[in-house]
Amino acid sequence: MAVALVIVGVPMTLAGALLYVLPGPGSPVLVIGLATLITGLVMLGSRAGQG
Repeated sequence: MAVALVIVGVPMTLAGALLYVLPGPGSPVLVIGLATLITGLVMLGSRAGQG
């Protein structure tokens, strides 16, 4: 699940950043992409010590 969130979060963040720089409504996409990416990374980090 965490890897899926990271895989989805990276392109959403990049697309949101591109839309934010270009004239357009990029803020919602950027925020959702960053939230998804950070959530996935935190989930991966919390499992790193287990093994």
